[in-house]
Amino acid sequence: MTHAESGEPVAGAGPAADPTRPVTIAVIARSAGVSIPTVSKVINGRSGVAADTRARVEAALSEHGYRRSAPATRSNMMELVFDEIEDMWGLQIIRGVERAARKQRVGVVLTEFGPQRNAIRYWIDDTLARRPDCLVVVAQLDEEQHDQLRARGIPFVVFDPTTELPDDVPFVGATNWAGGRSATRHLIELGHRRIAMIGGPRDILCCRARLDGYRAALDASGLPVRPGMVVHTGLNLADGRSAALDLLARPDRPTAIFACNDQQALGVYQAARERGLRIPADLSVVGFDDLPLAALLDPPLTTVHQPLVEMAVTATELALALGRGERSAQVRLELATTLTVRRSTAPPAS
Repeated sequence: MTHAESGEPVAGAGPAADPTRPVTIAVIARSAGVSIPTVSKVINGRSGVAADTRARVEAALSEHGYRRSAPATRSNMMELVFDEIEDMWGLQIIRGVERAARKQRVGVVLTEFGPQRNAIRYWIDDTLARRPDCLVVVAQLDEEQHDQLRARGIPFVVFDPTTELPDDVPFVGATNWAGGRSATRHLIELGHRRIAMIGGPRDILCCRARLDGYRAALDASGLPVRPGMVVHTGLNLADGRSAALDLLARPDRPTAIFACNDQQALGVYQAARERGLRIPADLSVVGFDDLPLAALLDPPLTTVHQPLVEMAVTATELALALGRGERSAQVRLELATTLTVRRSTAPPAS
């Protein structure tokens, strides 16, 4: 049992505490209506505390002026956290993180939760025990896990967030809306009027932004979003192929398809060949991400370049700066996307 748990004065008590009545964890526990071990768990960022209980303890700590001490030494190590590393998209991120960390002579621990996120149950305790200087988080963490990291003074930066984040959470993303608009505008300028979009899951923020950019480009050109021309599906080759087969079976089939990512676009290539259609003579295709495979396809894929390596470098540099205790003027950054035109797009057949 620590001194704090045994009821002795807490060294981290702030100026708000009464010096004649030292704040103890026992006092905080009584104030929050919880046990002493529960307060200790919250102070040390441990798991196993319900969100509402954690909030009560945090409120009591704040009320009594408790200040958590910062780590005495740096580990010279950071952590990169994925839900799952599936394809070249994840490898581009790893490359960028490694590049930035190597430049600053910092080691990188790579964590992957796996398809069922099984490892997440043990991850937070292992990470807190390792005490990395900072985290770059590609995985989706909940608010309780964010609070646990903050409680131990471990800063983190979210890479390309898939959901809306609280204002105090640092992130690095890309201009997804502008990318979706530029892809669609390119097809409109080529003369296409029946432009379909294969979107991603409705609850993923970047997919919604790309779809909104598609709609904005059509609206600016006075074109309607035709019924049935937007399909929501998974961000992989198989789902892209299935969605494209359905779109190309329509009597008013699209003359162009904008896919939400390059993996879906590869599925569109397969579907077009199965339908006996030539790209771009019979069907123009645009992807999103500009993964290395895009330039290797036949024909090479026109796609929106998302600067994944640069985004990963920026996220790592920001996380490491926060880990050193530096303040940054900007902690919510979006890097610009650009359209890379190759040979998968052309004017529609007359």
